[in-house]
Amino acid sequence: MTRDARETADTPDEETLRLAAEVFNAARDGHAAAFRRWLAGGLPPDLCNHNGDSLLMLASYHGHHDTVRVLLAHGADPERYNDRGQNPLGGAAFKGDLAMVELLLSHGAAVDGTTADGKTPLMFAAMFGNREVLDCLLAHGADPAAREAGGLTALDLAVAMGAASTRARLATLES
Repeated sequence: MTRDARETADTPDEETLRLAAEVFNAARDGHAAAFRRWLAGGLPPDLCNHNGDSLLMLASYHGHHDTVRVLLAHGADPERYNDRGQNPLGGAAFKGDLAMVELLLSHGAAVDGTTADGKTPLMFAAMFGNREVLDCLLAHGADPAAREAGGLTALDLAVAMGAASTRARLATLES
């Protein structure tokens, strides 16, 4: 096969591109019923876009609990990282979505999974003052002594961001 023939064979047609856009938009918009149909019809639950964002990453980041449940029930991997080294649990902690954090943890998300720069979900909760999420992660065994690439702990990040409630909670762990 010539190079031109391979490039043509690897280039999706307009209908495929339209369907891909529809699927990824449905993840962002939380269309659980559509995913029930698509996944039953063979759509891969770990399908990723050009940024490496899985359907689960998009649905969880945008707070669509029902869609996340459908994807997880069909085998979506809660530990799948995108091209920027981010995972769904980190995104849910960043957003402060306690119910999503609990849902992902209950389906096998690693409580101390790190981003490319070493930040854990606990660090995101600490930085942005998400006390309920912080307490949930601690209850699931998150390590408050973990350090990101610059050597900072969750407490250090909470102090740097002025997140008083999470700073106070983390300070009690060091006493």
